[in-house]
Amino acid sequence: MKEIYTEIEINASALVVWNIVTDFDNFPKWNPFIREISGTPQKGSMIQVVMKPPNSSAMTFKPTILEYKPEEKLRWLGKLWIPKLFDGEHNFIIKKIDENKVIFIQKENFSGVLVPILSGLLKNTEKGFEMMNRALKEEAEKL
Repeated sequence: MKEIYTEIEINASALVVWNIVTDFDNFPKWNPFIREISGTPQKGSMIQVVMKPPNSSAMTFKPTILEYKPEEKLRWLGKLWIPKLFDGEHNFIIKKIDENKVIFIQKENFSGVLVPILSGLLKNTEKGFEMMNRALKEEAEKL
């Protein structure tokens, strides 16, 4: 198993941050990493996600939303080809510090038989998380 973990402090309410990360239609306008998400943000639904890590080609996944807790957490599970080969459990977590400040955590746990072979490719993914976090901060703080 391999984990990528990033976090950023955002001077905005949990509601503002939540509304941005669940407004899939607007991702192309502000998000340099997750370029597109289509589908309904609700537990059990399958969505389509287009990610473009820096210095890499875009990748399209069709994960299933496992957890949807307004203003707290959005978690989905994506699989490469077949389950247990190379699975990624992606999390957006919002930890409220006070009414107008949160910690936004973006992390992904990778598991499956191909993780040792493909883990070197995940460096660009971590950079993509960091780029998205900074863009989210900028988007949330201007509202």
